[in-house]
Amino acid sequence: MTTIRNYLSLIKFSHTIFAMPFALIGFTLAVVPPVTLINLDAPITWSWDISNRLQSHGVTFLLIILCMVFARSAAMAFNRFLDRHFDALNPRTAIREIPAGIISADRALLFTITCSVLFIACAWFINRLCFYLSPVALLVILGYSFTKRFTALCHLVLGLGLSLAPIGAYLAVTGKFDWLPVFFSFAVIFWVSGFDIIYALQDEEFDRRNNLHSIPAALGKQRALWVSEILHLLSATSVIIAGVSGHFGWWYWIGIVVFIGMLVYQHSLVKPDDLSKVNIAFMTANGIASVVFALFVITDLLTR
Repeated sequence: MTTIRNYLSLIKFSHTIFAMPFALIGFTLAVVPPVTLINLDAPITWSWDISNRLQSHGVTFLLIILCMVFARSAAMAFNRFLDRHFDALNPRTAIREIPAGIISADRALLFTITCSVLFIACAWFINRLCFYLSPVALLVILGYSFTKRFTALCHLVLGLGLSLAPIGAYLAVTGKFDWLPVFFSFAVIFWVSGFDIIYALQDEEFDRRNNLHSIPAALGKQRALWVSEILHLLSATSVIIAGVSGHFGWWYWIGIVVFIGMLVYQHSLVKPDDLSKVNIAFMTANGIASVVFALFVITDLLTR
């Protein structure tokens, strides 16, 4: 059990809460697409047709969850493997599993390879398109770990990796692309990039000293927060566009109010001269934003 806990800590399994809800949105969009006309006075119902459709995609749903877990585990383990020397130099990260000697670098790399293979295997069982695209997805999510070495836009690459969740889940069910899940993916790109900039404020000086690139290291704390605010504004705009395009109902719009409220809340917590609440802004506010928003979106889709 201790070994399992160590690996769960290595990959920050609790952070799955960020992208997984959007994968569930993509899955539900594919199984129960939004209707074009909304009757706000209609009673909430649960049709047998919806139940049958959900049951018929049960195996696909399980495979989507496994793909999410394996892909994210591979990405996090590889990031820890690649950054192990920098982590050892940074007082904030020196307690991580590899620099602390809890998990060896070789075992972390083996864990990365194993999760990558399992991810591709699950994609093969879903459909041909997902299988063909799985190496591309791995290239993005594993490639992110290199980007901090040469570009301050690394935050956007991280956002791009997590944004594959709603599109990937939708493709798993339908086997084709559509615009609506793409809007949700844009929301994820801007949302994740914005809060990753906030998280990176903690390492501004360390990144500069070690020639690592980030928005805070390039622009300073105040300007980095401005960039984060712009990105979160774009994220809010994306979910609004998705709501209008999909003709969603009032449950969806309540979810948007919560989502945008959490974006505003996290920016109220973090100031250039006070980073004491970064972890609350990073984990709590964003965890609530993703889970609650997804619950309202899915409720809206299932109660048509």
